[in-house]
Amino acid sequence: MMESWLALARGPIFIAAFSFMVLGLPRQVGITVWEVARAVHRAGDKNIPYRKQIAATIGWLIPVGKLWNQVLFSLTSFLFHVAILIVPIFLGGHIALWARGLGVSWPAISNPAADVLTIVAIVTAVALVVQRIASRPTRALSRFQDYAIPLVVALPFASGFLLMHPSVNPFSYDATFFVHVMSGNLLFVLIPITKLSHMVLLPGVQIVSEVAWHWPPDAGSKVAAALGKESEPI
Repeated sequence: MMESWLALARGPIFIAAFSFMVLGLPRQVGITVWEVARAVHRAGDKNIPYRKQIAATIGWLIPVGKLWNQVLFSLTSFLFHVAILIVPIFLGGHIALWARGLGVSWPAISNPAADVLTIVAIVTAVALVVQRIASRPTRALSRFQDYAIPLVVALPFASGFLLMHPSVNPFSYDATFFVHVMSGNLLFVLIPITKLSHMVLLPGVQIVSEVAWHWPPDAGSKVAAALGKESEPI
């Protein structure tokens, strides 16, 4: 029975979920590009500092300097993102599947390195949820998905670690494998429709933010005049 479920998870469900991600992400990118174009077109000041914006985007990849009052949260988030990107792409077992299916491969990280990064992914996922709960300002702005997504992301890593270390796995191999595959399929579906897409959309989001707040040099005086406050100090 479990073999049939595994075949379904690795076959039709995987194809459907992966296709949904492949088709969904370009749609999100297209929407973001369109919004960037609209923002630039409507901007009062067309002189957008693109070099500065590229530097700011790179800086947000490691935002400890920007979120100096949340260094622990920033570091946890950075390690979480690094781990969840490297392990699925550069794990030897995953690369072997691509090589067998499509005939393409690339260098893999070692199994010990994969183990360390897997543990980092699991620990930081839980830590992000705990830190969000512990911070009153962050908790006030959080939605259900802010708590659920890190834990959902951690699930394929936890099940994958158990698969790689059967001596510490209290569950059957087939059941663990099924959870691993299905949780991975779930992530494929969630990536284009949740905050997980920000890993692809981050540059566009930063540009939109810059353009939205990039007012012309005389904008302040015009706002003051519109409010009848020209003579009052700022």
